[in-house]
Amino acid sequence: MISLLRRLSTSPPLLMEPANSCVGSQRLLALAQQLRLYKPPSLSSDDDIEEQRIEEIAHKVVSQVGFAESNTPIAQDPERFRPKRAAVLLCLFEGDAGDLRVILTKRSSKLSTHSGEVALPGGKTEEGDKDDGDTATREAKEEIGLDPSLLNVVTVLEPFLSKHLLRVVPVIGILNEKEAFKAAPNPAEVEAVFDAPLEMFIKDENRRSEEREWMGNKYLIHFFDYETKNKKYIIWGLTAGILIRAASIVYKRSPPFVEQNPIYKVPRVVDINTTIP
Repeated sequence: MISLLRRLSTSPPLLMEPANSCVGSQRLLALAQQLRLYKPPSLSSDDDIEEQRIEEIAHKVVSQVGFAESNTPIAQDPERFRPKRAAVLLCLFEGDAGDLRVILTKRSSKLSTHSGEVALPGGKTEEGDKDDGDTATREAKEEIGLDPSLLNVVTVLEPFLSKHLLRVVPVIGILNEKEAFKAAPNPAEVEAVFDAPLEMFIKDENRRSEEREWMGNKYLIHFFDYETKNKKYIIWGLTAGILIRAASIVYKRSPPFVEQNPIYKVPRVVDINTTIP
């Protein structure tokens, strides 16, 4: 697939470590080292370059729901496609059973968009944010009370495009001392904070999918059913797509199910009211 990350990502991979970060387990240290070496997909052949050139000449703007933007050839016409930028935090830590887990939230039912849905902590870039890591950790502190000094931010993944054509950059941070984090959800934004095993998102268990169609093109949306502490959650759409990609990178294997990367055109006029079903 075509990668546009070199042109779309303005921030370099994040390799910072907080000054007072804890030592953590050997597994987490090894994971941090592995992720620092991660490099997003890049153009790999003359065929890819030629395909990209053809797509740009055709002035196509395409997007996907829950899949990386690097898989989507996007016309380089800033007047037609200038998505706002956002970042989400994949906060990973080691569970009591030794498994790798990720912190998730259930959005407040009072929010005007995506109310009651499961999400990763994060939000839109604001003036003053130095980079995507700054955005993700700032939002996590505001939403769930996660002190950025507890995190070892190790890398960013390639951007994703949301339903509303928002460019979302996943930021991976490692929480070495989970006991130091006491969730303090902001009731205006977050209804609940919970965690789930990361490996779940590259397994077929508790997963279902729906095929949808927009402008004559079909695509899949994945849903993961998860229950913890007698509460049931559904993790789907963009959040599921980001978690599938992150789990594939961390565990170095692809999921056993078909992700189905659909390519479909976005209307010629792309504005704040443009959405993907």
